[in-house]
Amino acid sequence: MLFGYAGRILHVDLSSGSTKTEPLSEEMAKKYIGGIGLGMRLLLDNTKPGIDPLSPENPLILIAGPLTGTMAPTSGNGIAFVAKSPLTNALGEAKSHGFFGADLKRAGYDVVFFEGKSEKPVYVWIDDDTVQLMDAKHLWGKSPADTEDAIRDELGDYYIRVAAIGEAGEKLSRVACILNDKSRAAGRTGMGTVMGYKNLKAIAVRGTKDVKVSNPDEFLEFVKMMHERMKGAATTKYRTLGTALNILVHNSLGALPTRNFTNATFEGAEKVSGEYLNERYVSRIIGCSSCAMRCEHIAVVPEGPYKGATSRVEYEPLWSLGPHCGVDRLDAIIKAMELCNYYGLDNLSTGNIIGFAMDCYEHGILTKNDTDGLDLRFGNGDAVVEMVKQIGTREGLGDILAEGVKLAAEKIGKGAKKYANHIKGLEMTGYDIRGLKTAAVGYAVAFRGADHNRHGAYGLDLKGTVDRFKAEKGRGKMVIEIENLYTIIDSMILCKFGRGTYYQAFEDIARLYSLTTGIEITPEELRMAGERINNLARLYNIREGLTRKDDHLPAKVMSTPIPDDTVSKGSYITMEELNLMLDDYYEARGWTKEGYPTIKKLDEIGLSDLVHIVKEKI
Repeated sequence: MLFGYAGRILHVDLSSGSTKTEPLSEEMAKKYIGGIGLGMRLLLDNTKPGIDPLSPENPLILIAGPLTGTMAPTSGNGIAFVAKSPLTNALGEAKSHGFFGADLKRAGYDVVFFEGKSEKPVYVWIDDDTVQLMDAKHLWGKSPADTEDAIRDELGDYYIRVAAIGEAGEKLSRVACILNDKSRAAGRTGMGTVMGYKNLKAIAVRGTKDVKVSNPDEFLEFVKMMHERMKGAATTKYRTLGTALNILVHNSLGALPTRNFTNATFEGAEKVSGEYLNERYVSRIIGCSSCAMRCEHIAVVPEGPYKGATSRVEYEPLWSLGPHCGVDRLDAIIKAMELCNYYGLDNLSTGNIIGFAMDCYEHGILTKNDTDGLDLRFGNGDAVVEMVKQIGTREGLGDILAEGVKLAAEKIGKGAKKYANHIKGLEMTGYDIRGLKTAAVGYAVAFRGADHNRHGAYGLDLKGTVDRFKAEKGRGKMVIEIENLYTIIDSMILCKFGRGTYYQAFEDIARLYSLTTGIEITPEELRMAGERINNLARLYNIREGLTRKDDHLPAKVMSTPIPDDTVSKGSYITMEELNLMLDDYYEARGWTKEGYPTIKKLDEIGLSDLVHIVKEKI
């Protein structure tokens, strides 16, 4: 018997309406853990190379973690979605927390594998062992929150958990997300777009089964210890000001990307800081199932044209819709966030796209003829709000921008590509890596694209562990160590906000995994699993045609030195530096100069069955 895991994979064929279950093997569970690790292996095994992300052949895989549904802090609530990304045409994955995941596991499933495409809008209703496809025609056009309320009313149970898409997903915006529990988003890489293509409006779940752990007494003691740690210094930031605290920190270090990476400091930083936000806008702070931190800062606009606008506020969307667009008005930023949730948009990518469009407007590539008279200059908060609407509905200029910055730049032409800041097609996040050179290599090689959450290497730079303005050998190994840990965190689906409470990292997590599942795993085996999953992701992207040239950095990062009068002034990354760091990283990974895992490496980490993907390339 598997503990922690439900032990079942549910297959839902949206084309035929049929469902079936199959067992999850202990070998598969231990080798790929759960979450993104298990999801990526299932995606690779069940798809052919080169499929169109918007085709029935691209499955949407919903996965819990081994701790989902238990009392384990931050990980008792997690889910992940995995599919081929319509934004990057490569590996797509996104995670979310809240309450939905716990009910999915209690319904008796580790994985729900959505295949095919429904002829008409449907939602899937999972009620323990009963699985039904329900008509969703009346839900089409509704926001995720309104969809959740409507399904609960229809099924007569307020405690049903729902994950849904909005209009952006229905209209196949490539930056559409999936929202559960109204405010928790599986945001990046267009997973909501895949769901919309499949005519799958929502997933509703009610679970009533127990999730049993292998060693209840020791597990409970471990949980109590972790709860105490989560009340301490390691999580103070999240419990007090939240991640918005990063605004002033990054600004002081010349690492706050401003006006689409034109600057690295923002003169309006004080007005959008975590301190200002909490003093004037935050109305309450709430937490997810099984979490001791309570980090979710809910802000409400108290007055003005956007009075009553409400949104959860985190650093990344605050940055992307604020400083990145040159906007210092929190009322407009909060309204834009609210609209992103309403339409079901990844607010991080959306803010990036608007900042890109503003940059194009400032340089005459876009004009008022293109914007229907909208003044799209940096700093115009009302224009940001309007553009969120247009991207969410695919109206006006929003129809092009909904393609994401890479494809939008290609469609706009006129030199727009040099203002499109992305990696592998995924829009950038809120770290100015021109002056964070360890982070830069982590961004370049990240399998999801432009992503600080795949490697966490920004911490090495910001904390002064290394000289952040210098590219040198040895950084690759440092990035790899954090990458392997982060991949395990995302396969267990632990919340990264709690990562600092695992004092012994792999040792603590291995202990928690063993107490939960009864599958004994050593810290070394867990570290190996992290390496295995990172290599698996690389193999998937290689299979889909990605090469070393896709481990690139945004145009501005490699062409525009930081101009601000700050500690990072003049810093940027040259092609010589990028090549040095890529060579160093590949060597430390045991890959070839072109970034292909070697046969020896794949044999070492238990992926010899996938050697065929690289055999002809090395």
